[in-house]
Amino acid sequence: MKNFEDIMNLAAEAGLLKRVKRSGWWVVGIENPESVADHSFRCAVIGYLLAKMEKACVHTVTMMCLFNDIHEARINDAHKVASKYLNFTEAENNAFFDQIENLPKMIKDEMSEWRKEYTAQRTKESIVARDADILECLFQAKEYFDQGKTQAKLFFKKAPAFLETKSAISLWKNMKKWDSSKWWQRISEFKR
Repeated sequence: MKNFEDIMNLAAEAGLLKRVKRSGWWVVGIENPESVADHSFRCAVIGYLLAKMEKACVHTVTMMCLFNDIHEARINDAHKVASKYLNFTEAENNAFFDQIENLPKMIKDEMSEWRKEYTAQRTKESIVARDADILECLFQAKEYFDQGKTQAKLFFKKAPAFLETKSAISLWKNMKKWDSSKWWQRISEFKR
């Protein structure tokens, strides 16, 4: 396999996502939101779990989740207010396909297929991956809300209506009454 420089370049771009902040939270007053890399990692974890629950191809769902926002290394993260003025789909696809252009054919072809499948939203895997993306945002909103950032609750109004799988909808229903700050309390104890 050649194209080592192109592979290293994509890895470097992925690393840039550790510094690209999720901009939608600024609108609701979160001063230092998580990074796109933070979001992508947890989205992939949720995607894996949802794929298992929905009996979808775990590999495909996880890879769609992992690479879904890699284009933001080039075009940044734009919040929903910007969608009124910008064609997100076109810009995201232009950046993504440019990013993978010089990768070895087998990698480029596979990543291209994941992207097209996710964008089309016609397969079980693409629907599960999108639900994972939405759920990750809902988890983040719930965590911000539980930390006292009350404006984050605004995200609870529209996002859940876009969930499609039974598992994602069930997780959301349970999440509403769940305290995100207590998961560690049941496994933490003081010892003498």
